[in-house]
Amino acid sequence: MGVSYLAVGWNRQKKIYDWFIFAFCVLYLSTFIAITAISNPDYTFETALIRSTATLAILLLHVILSIGPLTRINKKFLPLLYNRRHLGVTMFTIALIHGSFSILQFHALGNVNPFVSLFTANTQYNSVSKFPFQALGFFALVIFFLMAITSHDFWLHTLSPKIWKTLHLFVYLAYFLVIMHVMLGVVQYETNPVLFVMVLAGAAALITLHLVAGTREVRKDNQLFKLKSEGFVYVCESRDVPDNCAKIFCIDKERIALFRFEDKLYAIHNVCKHQGGPLGEGQIIDGCITCPWHGYQYLPQNGQSPLPFKEKVNTYHVKVAGSQVWLNPQPLPEGTERPGAAIIIPDNQIIENVK
Repeated sequence: MGVSYLAVGWNRQKKIYDWFIFAFCVLYLSTFIAITAISNPDYTFETALIRSTATLAILLLHVILSIGPLTRINKKFLPLLYNRRHLGVTMFTIALIHGSFSILQFHALGNVNPFVSLFTANTQYNSVSKFPFQALGFFALVIFFLMAITSHDFWLHTLSPKIWKTLHLFVYLAYFLVIMHVMLGVVQYETNPVLFVMVLAGAAALITLHLVAGTREVRKDNQLFKLKSEGFVYVCESRDVPDNCAKIFCIDKERIALFRFEDKLYAIHNVCKHQGGPLGEGQIIDGCITCPWHGYQYLPQNGQSPLPFKEKVNTYHVKVAGSQVWLNPQPLPEGTERPGAAIIIPDNQIIENVK
């Protein structure tokens, strides 16, 4: 978290991440162009560059869209999520190079304005084999452009998280336009089915990942809590909540993160104010609940971000009866102070821990 909006600061991890992306892109493009030059000497450099940037952009797009569900399935992928915006801007840059050279090669050599030519050179929208697929790629690029220029947190706060998140969900529309751009374009002119199979495999993998991650979330949301008493719901045993971590419960459509800190239990709303990250999948670091997505922090006892930040989330009543943990799913106003529910550790367990 930062006090003000400054130029992006690259720490060691970000530098390694970005250098890896840069090196991979350079290696991919140079290898693709070299193989093309060797296997087909008649190809021009411009054509090889157009094809290499196209395949690289599609590959990066699939990786970007896979990161979200992968982190829901396995937390080991979280480091990829921290810097996903960098990967997104890189993908847009590669796609922009592809689009620029395509317009230059196919629409800039005549007397008509290249952008006018893009939409008027082919108007056979009622044909599958001759559909003007380049227009689909153009509109996808516009969406990627809007996402790239609004990737900084300044725009997140200026537009509001809801509007910002809605805008960035258009990546799925852009992905559909890209797939149609490929299927109605280059795939129809290829005699080798490899590209067609790769695109279908990529789409199938993405759909499968999202379905698996979504199924897990639905299963968690539909968990039934039968024991209820005076508005409280029995959710688990105190030993089920690991130190400085949380368990997530969905009760009456409320997603609640139950954290254990210094042998006390605290409950806050599970959704981070930044980008809707799952707070319950984070940890308590330096006394603060830390969102696993981008490091936003909240105090466990009141759901408030430490000063000078002003983000707040709802808190909930928690009580411990013996070893049983009970939650009241009725949310308290954001930032409401609540004492932690003390965990009573049996004497025999203390002796065992000492031993």
